[in-house]
Amino acid sequence: MGPLRKITVQVPEHDLKLAQAYTGEGVTETVRAALKRLASMKAQKELLGLKGKAKFAMTSEQLKYDRE
Repeated sequence: MGPLRKITVQVPEHDLKLAQAYTGEGVTETVRAALKRLASMKAQKELLGLKGKAKFAMTSEQLKYDRE
């Protein structure tokens, strides 16, 4: 983890309680988990944008065989 930044944020109490119930963590860890999830979603979206733009030396069938 890099440098930390202290923030103050106002969120709906109900939403925070639901999120904490899901994570089983306190406020700080719940917010960190949500921020990591958003970063992951952004990366996934960027990767999906590359669909069909990368050329592979192996076919999908060769990749499946190679996995076994």
